[in-house]
Amino acid sequence: MRVIARLNVGGPAIHTILLSRYLRPEYDTTLVSGVEDEHEGNMLPLAERLDVPVLRIPELGREINLLGDAVSVWKLIRLIRREKPQIVHTHTAKAGLAGRLAAWACHVPVVVHTFHGHVFRGYFGRLKTYAFLTIERLLARISDRILTVNEEQRRELIAFRVAPPAKIGVMLLGLQLNELTASSADPGAMKAKWHIPASSPVVGIVARLVPIKGHELFLDAAAMLHKRLPEVAFVVIGDGARRAELEHYAKEVGGPATFTGWETDLASVYAALDVICLTSFNEGSPVALIEAMAAGKPVVSTAAGGVTDLIDNGINGMLVESRDVAAFSEAIENLLLDHQLASQIGARGRASVYPRYDITRLANDMRRCYRDLLAEKGLAGADTASARLPVS
Repeated sequence: MRVIARLNVGGPAIHTILLSRYLRPEYDTTLVSGVEDEHEGNMLPLAERLDVPVLRIPELGREINLLGDAVSVWKLIRLIRREKPQIVHTHTAKAGLAGRLAAWACHVPVVVHTFHGHVFRGYFGRLKTYAFLTIERLLARISDRILTVNEEQRRELIAFRVAPPAKIGVMLLGLQLNELTASSADPGAMKAKWHIPASSPVVGIVARLVPIKGHELFLDAAAMLHKRLPEVAFVVIGDGARRAELEHYAKEVGGPATFTGWETDLASVYAALDVICLTSFNEGSPVALIEAMAAGKPVVSTAAGGVTDLIDNGINGMLVESRDVAAFSEAIENLLLDHQLASQIGARGRASVYPRYDITRLANDMRRCYRDLLAEKGLAGADTASARLPVS
């Protein structure tokens, strides 16, 4: 059973859906999710396309609600007792709490949790952060394995003493990158949709419109670059609660940015972009950057969290410190003006993420992880993992 708080647009949802599909037939997966907030969008179309059924528990949402959280735990307990899984694997904090408590209550043999990011820095005040850290330390005690999506995050969890180092492993994301590496999408189609001239260079950012993504840096850089390179177009791809606020901010600073909302044809999106940016204050493993690099496009990003594990500055991408507008705009400008540099960085970027971040590699690694954990418990299911065991 795989449990995630919500299937909103982003890496964790893609990760869980792809694993549920590509671990077949060895692992018969029940995917359980809460519901998404307004404006978040969801990845249900991907689940439908890959024939991955999703069981929805409305109470398993993002926000903390004591009554709702208790109901979600109870519903998961009932579901586990019915499905009798050998493994419960939770993703993201809220699902990690409810799912692991339910698995512990039902004596599930193997319990795994994946951190796709964490809230121990940059999200809350000191007391609230300490409370979440304490909860995670307690939950780690009833987990057989803690996984992170990059090495930097593993180092951080060890530093925060979430669990003993031996219990924390790295499992890099896996995405359908072959669709991007082999893409022959026409860049003109998406430019026309965005009302951008076919001859205009385009710089874009692909991210949820939420505070941690730091879109102001992108908009400030766009305003600065527009004065020097007025022919360049800037697009903000994504949606979220901050859309109206950011649209207003863009007008204030004079950044000529087009807000597109969510786009589903990613191959065409990346084909239309000449430079792809990320301005986050904190990151787990940045899906948009991985996808952009697989498409052979040069990227500019803040040196946040797991980004530093992905990008070697000046080699396969450009890294800039957070809030440094001048350096960020300069990095974009260099890539726009130096086509040879942009091409070299794009080619190195593709080589560095494919097949390393492809779904085939992830599925194989996860199979080995599950097989080892089942074997440690002496379960016959270590070789035939789709079998199910009675759960008390």
